[in-house]
Amino acid sequence: MFMNIVITILSGIALLIVAFVYTVTLEGIARKIDARIQRRYGPPFWQNFIDIFKSLTKHSISHGFIFDFGLLMALGGTIATVFFVPAGSLAVFPGIDNVFVVIYLLAIGLLGMAMSAVGSGNPNASIGIGRALAQMLGYELPFMIVILGVFFHHGTSSLSDLVSIQIAQGAYNAWLMPIGGVVAFISLIGMLGKKPFDTFIAPAEIASGPLVEYSGKYLGMLMIQHAFATFIEIGLFVNLFLGGGRTLWEFLLKFLIVYFSIVIISATIPRFRVEQAIKFYWKWPLILSFVQVIIVVFVMGR
Repeated sequence: MFMNIVITILSGIALLIVAFVYTVTLEGIARKIDARIQRRYGPPFWQNFIDIFKSLTKHSISHGFIFDFGLLMALGGTIATVFFVPAGSLAVFPGIDNVFVVIYLLAIGLLGMAMSAVGSGNPNASIGIGRALAQMLGYELPFMIVILGVFFHHGTSSLSDLVSIQIAQGAYNAWLMPIGGVVAFISLIGMLGKKPFDTFIAPAEIASGPLVEYSGKYLGMLMIQHAFATFIEIGLFVNLFLGGGRTLWEFLLKFLIVYFSIVIISATIPRFRVEQAIKFYWKWPLILSFVQVIIVVFVMGR
Protein backbone atom coordinates (compact mmCIF):
# COMPACT_ATOMS: atom_id res chain seq x y z
CA MET A 1 0.00 0.00 0.00
CA PHE A 2 2.76 2.44 1.00
CA MET A 3 4.79 1.57 -2.09
CA ASN A 4 1.76 2.18 -4.30
CA ILE A 5 1.36 5.64 -2.80
CA VAL A 6 5.06 6.39 -3.35
CA ILE A 7 4.87 5.19 -6.96
CA THR A 8 1.78 7.34 -7.58
CA ILE A 9 3.49 10.43 -6.13
CA LEU A 10 6.67 9.85 -8.16
CA SER A 11 4.61 9.25 -11.31
CA GLY A 12 2.73 12.49 -10.72
CA ILE A 13 5.94 14.47 -10.26
CA ALA A 14 7.46 12.87 -13.38
CA LEU A 15 4.34 13.68 -15.42
CA LEU A 16 4.38 17.32 -14.30
CA ILE A 17 8.07 17.67 -15.23
CA VAL A 18 7.53 16.03 -18.63
CA ALA A 19 4.44 18.16 -19.33
CA PHE A 20 6.18 21.41 -18.41
CA VAL A 21 9.56 20.85 -20.05
CA TYR A 22 8.23 19.28 -23.24
CA THR A 23 5.41 21.76 -23.83
CA VAL A 24 7.51 24.85 -23.11
CA THR A 25 10.23 23.50 -25.43
CA LEU A 26 7.70 22.96 -28.22
CA GLU A 27 6.28 26.45 -27.65
CA GLY A 28 9.78 27.86 -28.07
CA ILE A 29 10.32 25.91 -31.31
CA ALA A 30 6.88 27.05 -32.50
CA ARG A 31 7.93 30.69 -32.08
CA LYS A 32 10.91 29.99 -34.31
CA ILE A 33 8.74 28.22 -36.93
CA ASP A 34 6.22 31.04 -36.88
CA ALA A 35 9.00 33.59 -37.36
CA ARG A 36 10.54 31.70 -40.30
CA ILE A 37 7.16 31.42 -42.03
CA GLN A 38 6.89 35.22 -41.69
CA ARG A 39 10.50 35.61 -42.92
CA ARG A 40 11.86 36.65 -39.53
CA TYR A 41 14.66 35.02 -37.55
CA GLY A 42 12.84 34.55 -34.27
CA PRO A 43 14.11 33.93 -30.71
CA PRO A 44 16.02 30.78 -29.66
CA PHE A 45 13.80 27.87 -28.61
CA TRP A 46 14.90 28.16 -24.98
CA GLN A 47 13.69 31.77 -24.74
CA ASN A 48 10.39 30.67 -23.15
CA PHE A 49 12.26 29.09 -20.22
CA ILE A 50 14.21 32.33 -19.74
CA ASP A 51 10.99 34.36 -19.84
CA ILE A 52 9.23 32.12 -17.30
CA PHE A 53 12.04 31.88 -14.75
CA LYS A 54 12.94 35.55 -15.11
CA SER A 55 9.31 36.56 -14.59
CA LEU A 56 9.12 34.46 -11.42
CA THR A 57 11.89 36.58 -9.88
CA LYS A 58 10.09 39.89 -10.51
CA HIS A 59 7.64 41.80 -8.33
CA SER A 60 3.96 41.70 -9.31
CA ILE A 61 1.15 44.21 -8.93
CA SER A 62 -1.93 42.84 -7.16
CA HIS A 63 -5.49 44.04 -7.77
CA GLY A 64 -7.03 42.44 -4.71
CA PHE A 65 -8.01 39.09 -3.27
CA ILE A 66 -10.10 37.88 -6.26
CA PHE A 67 -7.25 38.69 -8.64
CA ASP A 68 -4.73 36.72 -6.54
CA PHE A 69 -7.00 33.83 -5.58
CA GLY A 70 -8.27 33.37 -9.16
CA LEU A 71 -4.71 32.98 -10.42
CA LEU A 72 -3.90 30.35 -7.79
CA MET A 73 -7.18 28.59 -8.61
CA ALA A 74 -6.30 28.60 -12.33
CA LEU A 75 -2.82 27.17 -11.74
CA GLY A 76 -3.95 24.65 -9.11
CA GLY A 77 -6.93 23.41 -11.13
CA THR A 78 -4.80 22.98 -14.25
CA ILE A 79 -2.04 21.11 -12.39
CA ALA A 80 -4.63 18.79 -10.83
CA THR A 81 -6.00 18.06 -14.30
CA VAL A 82 -2.58 17.01 -15.64
CA PHE A 83 -2.56 14.00 -13.30
CA PHE A 84 -5.58 12.52 -15.10
CA VAL A 85 -4.08 12.68 -18.60
CA PRO A 86 -2.05 9.50 -19.33
CA ALA A 87 1.12 10.03 -21.37
CA GLY A 88 1.78 6.62 -22.88
CA SER A 89 3.15 4.33 -20.18
CA LEU A 90 3.29 7.25 -17.74
CA ALA A 91 -0.17 7.23 -16.15
CA VAL A 92 -0.77 8.47 -12.60
CA PHE A 93 -4.34 7.22 -12.13
CA PRO A 94 -4.93 4.46 -14.70
CA GLY A 95 -8.54 3.32 -14.84
CA ILE A 96 -9.99 6.37 -13.08
CA ASP A 97 -8.74 8.94 -15.59
CA ASN A 98 -12.26 9.60 -16.86
CA VAL A 99 -12.72 12.22 -19.59
CA PHE A 100 -15.52 13.87 -17.59
CA VAL A 101 -13.13 14.27 -14.63
CA VAL A 102 -10.59 15.94 -16.94
CA ILE A 103 -13.20 18.33 -18.35
CA TYR A 104 -14.55 19.14 -14.87
CA LEU A 105 -11.13 19.86 -13.35
CA LEU A 106 -10.02 21.87 -16.37
CA ALA A 107 -13.14 24.00 -16.00
CA ILE A 108 -11.98 24.92 -12.47
CA GLY A 109 -8.76 26.31 -13.93
CA LEU A 110 -10.65 28.25 -16.61
CA LEU A 111 -13.07 29.64 -14.03
CA GLY A 112 -10.15 30.76 -11.86
CA MET A 113 -8.58 32.53 -14.83
CA ALA A 114 -11.86 34.28 -15.58
CA MET A 115 -12.26 35.39 -11.94
CA SER A 116 -8.73 36.72 -11.76
CA ALA A 117 -8.80 38.59 -15.07
CA VAL A 118 -12.16 40.24 -14.40
CA GLY A 119 -10.99 41.06 -10.86
CA SER A 120 -8.21 43.20 -12.33
CA GLY A 121 -10.78 45.81 -13.35
CA ASN A 122 -9.24 46.33 -16.77
CA PRO A 123 -11.92 46.49 -19.52
CA ASN A 124 -9.64 44.73 -22.01
CA ALA A 125 -9.43 41.75 -19.65
CA SER A 126 -13.22 41.63 -19.29
CA ILE A 127 -13.66 41.82 -23.07
CA GLY A 128 -11.13 39.00 -23.52
CA ILE A 129 -12.88 36.78 -20.98
CA GLY A 130 -16.25 37.50 -22.58
CA ARG A 131 -14.85 36.52 -25.96
CA ALA A 132 -13.27 33.37 -24.54
CA LEU A 133 -16.53 32.22 -22.94
CA ALA A 134 -18.48 32.99 -26.11
CA GLN A 135 -16.00 31.08 -28.26
CA MET A 136 -16.12 28.18 -25.80
CA LEU A 137 -19.84 27.86 -26.55
CA GLY A 138 -18.81 27.42 -30.16
CA TYR A 139 -16.17 24.69 -29.99
CA GLU A 140 -17.35 22.78 -26.91
CA LEU A 141 -20.67 21.68 -28.43
CA PRO A 142 -19.34 19.84 -31.54
CA PHE A 143 -16.40 18.45 -29.53
CA MET A 144 -18.63 16.99 -26.81
CA ILE A 145 -21.02 15.48 -29.37
CA VAL A 146 -18.13 13.75 -31.12
CA ILE A 147 -16.58 12.31 -27.95
CA LEU A 148 -19.98 11.09 -26.75
CA GLY A 149 -20.05 9.07 -29.96
CA VAL A 150 -16.62 7.66 -29.06
CA PHE A 151 -17.87 6.69 -25.60
CA PHE A 152 -20.97 5.03 -27.06
CA HIS A 153 -18.95 2.98 -29.54
CA HIS A 154 -16.38 1.73 -27.02
CA GLY A 155 -18.61 1.60 -23.94
CA THR A 156 -16.22 3.56 -21.71
CA SER A 157 -15.12 7.12 -20.99
CA SER A 158 -11.82 6.21 -19.32
CA LEU A 159 -8.83 7.61 -21.20
CA SER A 160 -6.54 4.70 -20.31
CA ASP A 161 -9.22 2.20 -21.35
CA LEU A 162 -9.81 3.99 -24.66
CA VAL A 163 -6.07 3.95 -25.35
CA SER A 164 -5.86 0.24 -24.56
CA ILE A 165 -8.83 -0.52 -26.84
CA GLN A 166 -7.31 1.38 -29.77
CA ILE A 167 -3.95 -0.34 -29.31
CA ALA A 168 -5.58 -3.78 -29.05
CA GLN A 169 -7.70 -3.19 -32.15
CA GLY A 170 -4.79 -1.74 -34.09
CA ALA A 171 -7.00 1.11 -35.31
CA TYR A 172 -7.17 4.67 -34.02
CA ASN A 173 -10.48 6.42 -33.54
CA ALA A 174 -9.27 9.02 -36.04
CA TRP A 175 -9.42 6.28 -38.72
CA LEU A 176 -12.62 4.63 -37.45
CA MET A 177 -14.38 7.98 -37.09
CA PRO A 178 -12.59 10.32 -39.54
CA ILE A 179 -15.33 12.95 -39.56
CA GLY A 180 -15.25 13.11 -35.76
CA GLY A 181 -11.46 13.29 -35.80
CA VAL A 182 -11.54 16.33 -38.10
CA VAL A 183 -14.20 18.04 -35.97
CA ALA A 184 -12.21 17.37 -32.78
CA PHE A 185 -9.03 18.72 -34.41
CA ILE A 186 -10.80 21.94 -35.46
CA SER A 187 -12.23 22.26 -31.95
CA LEU A 188 -8.74 21.73 -30.53
CA ILE A 189 -7.47 24.78 -32.43
CA GLY A 190 -10.14 26.84 -30.68
CA MET A 191 -9.28 25.34 -27.28
CA LEU A 192 -5.65 26.34 -27.71
CA GLY A 193 -6.59 29.85 -28.84
CA LYS A 194 -4.62 29.57 -32.06
CA LYS A 195 -5.49 31.48 -35.21
CA PRO A 196 -8.05 31.84 -36.63
CA PHE A 197 -9.63 31.39 -33.18
CA ASP A 198 -7.43 33.69 -31.05
CA THR A 199 -10.16 36.30 -30.70
CA PHE A 200 -9.88 36.47 -26.90
CA ILE A 201 -6.13 37.27 -27.00
CA ALA A 202 -5.97 39.60 -30.05
CA PRO A 203 -2.86 41.60 -28.98
CA ALA A 204 -3.43 44.31 -31.61
CA GLU A 205 -7.05 44.82 -30.52
CA ILE A 206 -7.39 44.24 -26.76
CA ALA A 207 -3.74 44.09 -25.64
CA SER A 208 -3.77 40.31 -25.03
CA GLY A 209 -7.15 40.46 -23.27
CA PRO A 210 -7.11 38.37 -20.05
CA LEU A 211 -3.32 38.72 -19.77
CA VAL A 212 -3.21 42.51 -19.90
CA GLU A 213 -2.79 43.17 -16.14
CA TYR A 214 -0.32 40.38 -15.32
CA SER A 215 3.35 41.06 -14.73
CA GLY A 216 6.30 39.62 -12.85
CA LYS A 217 5.77 36.36 -10.99
CA TYR A 218 2.03 36.41 -11.74
CA LEU A 219 2.81 36.42 -15.47
CA GLY A 220 5.34 33.61 -14.93
CA MET A 221 2.72 31.52 -13.10
CA LEU A 222 0.26 32.16 -15.92
CA MET A 223 2.81 31.00 -18.50
CA ILE A 224 3.25 27.79 -16.53
CA GLN A 225 -0.53 27.36 -16.37
CA HIS A 226 -0.75 27.87 -20.13
CA ALA A 227 1.90 25.20 -20.75
CA PHE A 228 0.01 22.67 -18.61
CA ALA A 229 -3.33 23.57 -20.26
CA THR A 230 -1.77 23.01 -23.70
CA PHE A 231 -0.47 19.61 -22.59
CA ILE A 232 -3.92 18.62 -21.29
CA GLU A 233 -5.85 19.67 -24.39
CA ILE A 234 -3.51 18.13 -26.95
CA GLY A 235 -2.99 15.07 -24.72
CA LEU A 236 -6.76 14.63 -24.60
CA PHE A 237 -6.94 14.62 -28.41
CA VAL A 238 -3.98 12.23 -28.77
CA ASN A 239 -5.48 9.76 -26.30
CA LEU A 240 -9.01 9.95 -27.69
CA PHE A 241 -8.25 9.83 -31.41
CA LEU A 242 -4.64 8.74 -31.95
CA GLY A 243 -4.38 5.83 -29.56
CA GLY A 244 -2.22 7.58 -26.98
CA GLY A 245 0.96 5.53 -26.97
CA ARG A 246 2.39 2.24 -25.83
CA THR A 247 5.34 4.20 -24.47
CA LEU A 248 5.92 7.75 -23.34
CA TRP A 249 8.02 8.43 -26.45
CA GLU A 250 5.26 7.33 -28.81
CA PHE A 251 2.82 9.63 -27.03
CA LEU A 252 5.24 12.57 -27.20
CA LEU A 253 5.84 12.00 -30.93
CA LYS A 254 2.10 12.09 -31.67
CA PHE A 255 1.80 15.15 -29.42
CA LEU A 256 4.54 16.88 -31.43
CA ILE A 257 2.90 16.11 -34.79
CA VAL A 258 -0.49 17.44 -33.65
CA TYR A 259 1.01 20.55 -32.06
CA PHE A 260 3.14 21.59 -35.02
CA SER A 261 0.28 20.91 -37.45
CA ILE A 262 -1.74 23.48 -35.52
CA VAL A 263 1.20 25.90 -35.37
CA ILE A 264 1.64 25.81 -39.16
CA ILE A 265 -2.10 26.32 -39.73
CA SER A 266 -2.13 29.18 -37.23
CA ALA A 267 0.81 30.92 -38.92
CA THR A 268 -0.92 31.04 -42.29
CA ILE A 269 -4.54 31.98 -41.43
CA PRO A 270 -5.86 35.40 -40.32
CA ARG A 271 -7.98 35.85 -37.21
CA PHE A 272 -11.77 35.47 -37.20
CA ARG A 273 -13.97 37.98 -35.45
CA VAL A 274 -15.64 36.45 -32.42
CA GLU A 275 -19.06 36.17 -34.11
CA GLN A 276 -17.42 34.59 -37.16
CA ALA A 277 -15.74 31.98 -34.95
CA ILE A 278 -19.00 31.01 -33.24
CA LYS A 279 -20.95 30.91 -36.51
CA PHE A 280 -18.21 28.73 -38.03
CA TYR A 281 -18.32 26.20 -35.18
CA TRP A 282 -22.11 26.11 -35.14
CA LYS A 283 -22.21 25.49 -38.88
CA TRP A 284 -19.94 22.83 -40.39
CA PRO A 285 -18.29 21.31 -37.27
CA LEU A 286 -21.66 21.01 -35.52
CA ILE A 287 -23.35 19.48 -38.59
CA LEU A 288 -20.46 17.06 -39.12
CA SER A 289 -20.47 16.06 -35.44
CA PHE A 290 -24.13 15.01 -35.71
CA VAL A 291 -23.35 13.12 -38.94
CA GLN A 292 -20.54 11.26 -37.16
CA VAL A 293 -22.75 10.33 -34.20
CA ILE A 294 -25.50 9.07 -36.51
CA ILE A 295 -22.96 6.88 -38.29
CA VAL A 296 -21.63 5.57 -34.95
CA VAL A 297 -25.06 4.78 -33.51
CA PHE A 298 -26.83 3.36 -36.54
CA VAL A 299 -23.98 1.95 -38.65
CA MET A 300 -21.00 1.11 -36.42
CA GLY A 301 -22.90 0.30 -33.23
CA ARG A 302 -20.97 -1.09 -30.26
